[in-house]
Amino acid sequence: MLRLIATSLCLRCQRVPALPLNLRPCATLSSTENQQTVEDLYGLSVDIQKIRQLKGWVLRQSPAYTKEVAGLLNDMGASGSLVARILTDHPEAVLCLPEQMQTQRELWMSVCPNQRELVGIIEKFPASFFTSCSHHDNQRNNIAYFLSLNLNKRIVTKLMASAPQSFSRPVEQNELMVRTLQQCYQELGGEEDNMKIWLQKLLSQNPFVLLKPPEVLRQNLLFLKDKGFSTAELLRLLSKLRGFVTELSPDSMQITLSYSQDMMGCSEAELRDIILKCPAVLYYPEAILAERFEGLLSAGISMSQIIKTPTVLELTTQIVTYRIQRLRAHGYDVRTGSLQVLNGTKKDFEVSCGKLQLRRERPLFNPVAPLRADD
Repeated sequence: MLRLIATSLCLRCQRVPALPLNLRPCATLSSTENQQTVEDLYGLSVDIQKIRQLKGWVLRQSPAYTKEVAGLLNDMGASGSLVARILTDHPEAVLCLPEQMQTQRELWMSVCPNQRELVGIIEKFPASFFTSCSHHDNQRNNIAYFLSLNLNKRIVTKLMASAPQSFSRPVEQNELMVRTLQQCYQELGGEEDNMKIWLQKLLSQNPFVLLKPPEVLRQNLLFLKDKGFSTAELLRLLSKLRGFVTELSPDSMQITLSYSQDMMGCSEAELRDIILKCPAVLYYPEAILAERFEGLLSAGISMSQIIKTPTVLELTTQIVTYRIQRLRAHGYDVRTGSLQVLNGTKKDFEVSCGKLQLRRERPLFNPVAPLRADD
């Protein structure tokens, strides 16, 4: 569940510049391009025009360390074409001091299994690697802290890559949020033996939970408790929400819950059951829910079907329309059948369609039916 929401939220957060590279005191910003930088980038087959359009200020910086960056990446196993892609997407890398890059390499290798994987991370998250040197102490302390929690090194690596802001700040802030998560888990009846696995899963699914104020988590859980959710249900909900409960607020949840209850005509107890089946309902603003309800109802699907399988609300109207058409082509009528076949990823849906196709092509065999014999 929540795959689409988790993905969209993580991608939206990743689009925010992670750690802006501060201009060094010794660096100068000229009105003309640094020809040495331009020539070095040309020599590496970097897309200069793209840099000029998006980040032209980098080309006017002096000094720059283009050859040193390329040399570091090559030394870690990056190919020439990969170096060109990294520098095209993140040209700020050439402004990092060589010793700063070497320190970053050492810090990352303390949790990364090998240099090949580190190169892959740099390709996807260059801004997380080429950062300001002023954060190295915080990075080092935060790495030590997360390792002290016995978290898998791959999880720590993922946190560093996708939420580098949490490593650039003082370790005390992360300690406070992790402690709050652990306390909430225990207060809701979570088992001590499973807490490490639970925390590791939550952080890997939503690294940005660390950047939220701890009081937001408690306020949202208190609101849901006042709505009648038991402690066991709250623990299930917290786990299913994958930490995204910190992205919500009591006001936004109240609006969503009121609209959903009015639309579906259900009791508060039924609404709680729907939320437990489909926590995503808590996220969507009224306009999105209205569009999805309208799309489902206009396709001939009844409200009772939606209540029985609320996870269909996670799908956009376009996806629902397309899947209904595909199912109809295979002889399946969602108006009379289960909506469960609509759910899942694209791959899941294709598997379901394949089963329906086989069912149409091959008649059911009754093993107890008598065989016909020729007279």
